[in-house]
Amino acid sequence: MRSPGKQLVLLMLFASALVPALAQTVGDQAATPQPAGIDPALLAKANAGDAPSQVLVGEAYSAGKGVPRDYKLAADWYHKAADKGDIAGEMHLATLYRDGDGKAIARDMVQAAEWYRKAAEQGDVTAQGILGTLYSMGQGVPLSYPDAYYWLDLAARMKGPNQEKYAANRQSVGTRITADELADVQDRVEKWIAAHPR
Repeated sequence: MRSPGKQLVLLMLFASALVPALAQTVGDQAATPQPAGIDPALLAKANAGDAPSQVLVGEAYSAGKGVPRDYKLAADWYHKAADKGDIAGEMHLATLYRDGDGKAIARDMVQAAEWYRKAAEQGDVTAQGILGTLYSMGQGVPLSYPDAYYWLDLAARMKGPNQEKYAANRQSVGTRITADELADVQDRVEKWIAAHPR
């Protein structure tokens, strides 16, 4: 058995070794980065009305990057950008409405189609292809093979990873329209192209 004096000396040695280790651990915890949140400069730009920044803030909430995932807040930020005619905001908002999240954002194909249309009218090829598909199925819009052909034809004219898919879908829809409808659609396409040079 150790004497009380030796126990006290051992305890003091142990404490002198432990205190710096504890201080280092506490210091490390203070230096450990907490969830980043949203960059204050980005948030300031978004609050000032910068549409690309608003989309980035929406993406952070949608993906839960640095903040808790919150589809309602994501939709709010996307809406701010989309209301300014920002294609990325329109596309993100359309996708949120198309898919819903089961809680904060209800699936709403009419709203999805409306936002895809806004992006499609500005020339977004993906939106054009999706809108053509929606018309071919009557989802969120009335079933209309001529309208489906119109949007798919615009999408198929642009080189990209989905060009062949859009062309195949256009061809399939083309079997369901009359020669007169096809002529009308081709006139519409030519007018759109003349008004929106790519």
